Amino acid sequence: MNRFSSDVYCIDDAFPFILNIFLAQIFALAGCIIITCYALPLILIPVLILAVVYYKVQQYYRCTSRELKRLSSISLSPIYAHFSETLNGHSIIRAMSAVIRFQKENMERINSNLRACLATSAATQWLNIRLQFIGVAIVTAVAVIALLQKEYSHVDPGLVGLALSYVLSITALLNGTITSFTETEKEIVSVERVMQYIEASFFAWPTHGVISFINVSLQYRESCPYSLRNVSFETRPGEKIGVVGRTGSGKSSLIQVLFRMVDKFEGSVLIDGVNISNLSREKLRSNLSVIPQHPFLFSGTIRENLDPHFLKSDAQIWKALRECHMEEKVHGLGGLDMEVEEQGQNFSIGEKQLLCLARAFLRRSKILCMDEATASIDYQTDSLIRHTVRMAFRRSTILVIAHRIETILDCDRVIVMKEGQIIEIDKPSTLLSDQKSEFHRLVYAKND
Repeated sequence: MNRFSSDVYCIDDAFPFILNIFLAQIFALAGCIIITCYALPLILIPVLILAVVYYKVQQYYRCTSRELKRLSSISLSPIYAHFSETLNGHSIIRAMSAVIRFQKENMERINSNLRACLATSAATQWLNIRLQFIGVAIVTAVAVIALLQKEYSHVDPGLVGLALSYVLSITALLNGTITSFTETEKEIVSVERVMQYIEASFFAWPTHGVISFINVSLQYRESCPYSLRNVSFETRPGEKIGVVGRTGSGKSSLIQVLFRMVDKFEGSVLIDGVNISNLSREKLRSNLSVIPQHPFLFSGTIRENLDPHFLKSDAQIWKALRECHMEEKVHGLGGLDMEVEEQGQNFSIGEKQLLCLARAFLRRSKILCMDEATASIDYQTDSLIRHTVRMAFRRSTILVIAHRIETILDCDRVIVMKEGQIIEIDKPSTLLSDQKSEFHRLVYAKND
């Protein structure tokens, strides 16, 4: 909402202001050239030639200035990050006698930023010099053409004086036009962002969470065998599908393709009829949730780990923790502002997995993928996760890559994979009743 309000403010206030300046500069420059050409028509010849030079110069400068400002912004962030890290760890830095090294690293980062700022100033001076040359060339052309017309034909001295008085201000007008045009381009970025928000509001995707794999084949390298071979299946809305198979059968490759971790695959994958290859990775992955085998927590508060973009209220976060059986634990540790150590070292593997589940619960994605999420945890935590998934994601499509057979016995359907192919797909009870099925052999092999 903050970004949206800022962009709307730019459109309503800053953009009209800078656009007004740009239009004023354009009309002033056009008026100057028109009056000069009216007084001395022959000035059109050098003006047209210099107009081409002016266009090339301003186009080159605008592209360069944008990139230089981007470099300046990028090089500024490491300075603040390093300064913050130094303040937080100053006692350790002194204890390890690393003060000089940190001072040197700080100076190097400042110098990197100053180089970008110096390049920006140099680009501005580069532009000013060339604009002054263009202005001098136009003034010289007016004076030379006025003298030639006086020698070889009649010329009105009043019009010549008017043309000279106007053309003397052309350098400032050229500079102002480029500056205002560049600033107008920056403000238009806000318009583009708001248009993206508008398009996103009309394009509510996905609505049902139907996943369709159509003849998908995947080969990680040309020298490697195919990990997936002509895989085709389609889920139903809100269906829970278990994926089983021996090691190397292609289970995790399905997730790799679905999240576009690899782009070079044959066939197509559709989600609610939309080909994921036509979507940006950001758009695709922001609408999917995954609970990996190895849970990941980063340094920060519980709140930041569960809701990194600060989109949810405290009540919603506590509800997610309650659903995932972590409310009492977080309360006991100090609440949502409790600091999580690096990689969540102050939590057990099972607790980290439950927190990852709470993170997915908050996102409420229509598609949830569980890549052997219960492989490293005890049976009791496994039961908690299965119960939570069954209740909290009952309207979402769920792909479960199973480590324990019990994890997928309550699925709507089971996909059995072997050597990158789907060899069976049906209800667990149906496959279990068939003693010749691969799923039956896998289940009883596990039990044995």
